[in-house]
Parts: sequence; C-alpha cells; structure tokens
Amino acid sequence: MRPRRERHYEHVRESAEKHGTSEKRAKEIAARTVNTERARSGEARTASKPSTRDIKAVGR
Repeated sequence: MRPRRERHYEHVRESAEKHGTSEKRAKEIAARTVNTERARSGEARTASKPSTRDIKAVGR
C-alpha cells in the first residue's frame, strides 16, 4: 500500500474506534474505504461495479 493510503487507513480506523466501533470492525471499515478509493482511482487490478460508481448513485 502506498504511504498516502496507509495514512488514510490509519485515520479511518482510529476515527471509527474513537466513535465506539470495535477494533476488528474499525479495521474492516478502514480497509473497505481505502480499497474503494483505490478502485475508483484505477490503482486496483480489478474493481467491482459498485465500487466504481459515484457515491451519489449508490444512494448514500
């Protein structure tokens, strides 16, 4: 993982834990967040359709 993605992973994980999420769930949230961003930016080898859609299209 690139240093920027690692920093973002740590930030998301720490933020989730601060909001009361378990460590295991916080790691999962952080990994999914970073992987989705990698897919959208074209860094990932493969990407699912939902991960490349615009956030608004998903109905956030």
